[in-house]
Amino acid sequence: MNPKEKIFVAGAAGMVGSALVRALVAQGFENIVGSIHRSRPPLDAGDEERVRLVPLDLLDQQAVREFYTRERPAHVFLAAARVGGIHANNTYPASFIHENLVIQSNIIHGAYECGVSRLLFLGSSCIYPKLAPQPMREEHLLTGPLEPTNEPYALAKIAGIKTCESYNRQYGTRFVAVMPTNLYGPGDNFHPQNSHVLPALLRRFHEARQNRAQQVTVWGTGKAMREFLHVDDMAEACLFVMNLPDDVLQRELLSYPRPCFVNVGTGQDVSIRELAETVANAVGYTGALIFDASKPDGTLRKLLDVSRLAALGWTAQIGLEEGIRSTYAWFLKNEAQARLS
Repeated sequence: MNPKEKIFVAGAAGMVGSALVRALVAQGFENIVGSIHRSRPPLDAGDEERVRLVPLDLLDQQAVREFYTRERPAHVFLAAARVGGIHANNTYPASFIHENLVIQSNIIHGAYECGVSRLLFLGSSCIYPKLAPQPMREEHLLTGPLEPTNEPYALAKIAGIKTCESYNRQYGTRFVAVMPTNLYGPGDNFHPQNSHVLPALLRRFHEARQNRAQQVTVWGTGKAMREFLHVDDMAEACLFVMNLPDDVLQRELLSYPRPCFVNVGTGQDVSIRELAETVANAVGYTGALIFDASKPDGTLRKLLDVSRLAALGWTAQIGLEEGIRSTYAWFLKNEAQARLS
């Protein structure tokens, strides 16, 4: 990607989109347009000159088509999605599959019509079967049933991958995807029920410390294993993939039937109990931890095999404890405008 070319970040107001904007600005990109729907992401002083944020309803196909016609971006990062934890996925399954299918279909087809040079689709590690071998490799996609608690969301993400792949095969596009593991960091949703496990725990322990609560209850047995990646590491990985030389991109991600996507993670996991203890220490909470075994654990282990991306030359840099502490510092600084619902 040329730093002077126009870059479109779909979903620039979210945790992932705003991390991509930060990474692009840090690497000297000067012509960034980001779609926003609900809120404006925080921008550092001086960034406004290189980032233009525009309201755009990504569920509206005609609005997306008009945006592409007007803006003519050279490259696209598709970071927009409806996301949430186990509770949200169980409560709103129709919304999760419908909204994600519509958003990604509008953005990907619009990019093809506009002649975009490269597009990167952000997926999720939940695309893999519930009982996939561990660690999970890209080749494990569609080899077994999905985890029921987030199946609609996972199916939408699988459809996004296959949409990119199909456009590449039929039209010769260069649409690729990354499958990040569980993300966390600045701009996350910190709702105690509708968010993912790490930010939910962070807010819960923060409030327990404020209220001097004697104990905090955590969903599940605490035995489930999860991998966590700081969102700024994820953004760096995305830019790395989008900047791969043409011959490497063609060989590694555009040579069907080789997968057009690559896993992005740390290659290390921790139990939910260990995670809760690490978050409690970062927040300074010293009360008791209670695990509610009546609540679902979800998949017992989800660890990505990141050897394919490592072979290309990228590995994560931010450790879990360091990342949690910096995320909590961001939460304290931005609590008034942080997403809490």
